[in-house]
Formats: sequence, structure tokens, C-alpha cells
Amino acid sequence: MFVLILGLILFLGAHSVRLWGEELRDRIIAERGDGVWKGIYSLASIVGLVLIVWGYGLTRLNPIDVWYPPIWTRHLAILLNAFAFALVALNGSSGPIRAAVGHPMVLGVKVWAFAHLLANGRLGDILLFGAFMVWAIVDYAGSRRRDKREGVVRMAGPWKPELIRMGIGLALWLVFLLFLHQWLFGVSPLG
Repeated sequence: MFVLILGLILFLGAHSVRLWGEELRDRIIAERGDGVWKGIYSLASIVGLVLIVWGYGLTRLNPIDVWYPPIWTRHLAILLNAFAFALVALNGSSGPIRAAVGHPMVLGVKVWAFAHLLANGRLGDILLFGAFMVWAIVDYAGSRRRDKREGVVRMAGPWKPELIRMGIGLALWLVFLLFLHQWLFGVSPLG
């Protein structure tokens, strides 16, 4: 569990700097430049992600069951993940959904984590997906507060580009559902 926890701290910590250390971030950028900051951020993120993957794999070697999810939670998780992929695909868009939700990628991570918490009852799963869900809740709220404080107003552009992005997100979800999840993680969401 230690490796997984360390990875989560590094990865989610790096992705939370705007919440807990914006002054530190601004100081490093001012003193050393944007490239140095991006290097530090990228290194912490990559090392954190590697530790998460390794640590999560270690938890699967000696799983600790906390609860046994009913079968219907798997079906709900599949549907929620379709929604999560569609939201993540909207990152960087400028249509009406992006204008309404503000931060679709973080919202997508929140839905993804919640879906996985519903369908998985092992301690490693709860730690991994619970940490991502808590992070996404806090980050989303903090980002919305920052938008309000800074007077960010997102004008709703046309629907068509967002619908195309969502279609791509759903196509990726389908490929992930049918092929990649089994190949990458050794578990099929369908079986």
C-alpha cells in the first residue's frame, strides 16, 4: 500500500498545486522560468503515475476485500464511464457544455472514480479510486471558486464541435470497454 499511497501523493499533489501552492508555483516560474516549473510538474506526475501503477499492481497480489459489490454496480459503472469519457473529451472545447460545467475533465475524473468505487470493493481499489474522487471533488470546487474570483466567464460556442468531441470520447470508451481495459488491466468490465 505504501507505494500506491506515495504515488497518489506525488501525482495528485502535483495536480493540486493551484489549490495548495499557487504562490510556490508562481515563485518558481518567476525565478526559474516556465520550463523549469513544467519540468518539475512533469517529473512529479510521471514518477507518481509509475508508482500508482506499480503500487496498485502490488495490492492486487494480496487483495483485501472490504465489500462485495452487487453485479448491477458493474453495469452502472459501464454507463457512468461512458459519461466520464464524453466529459474528458470536452477538455479544451468552447461549447455550451464546457460553458456550463467549466472543467469537464475534472468532472469526468470524478465520475470515473465514482463508477469504479461502485463496482470494486477491494482496499486497493477504494484507496486508488477514492483518492481520485476526493481530489476531483476538491479540485473541481476550487477551480470553480477560482473562476468566480477571477471573473472567468465562458461564452457558449456552437454545439457541433462539442458533439464531435463527445462522439470521439464515446468511441474511445467503446474501444476501452471492449479491448483496452482487459489488455491493460487484465480485467474485462463485461465479464
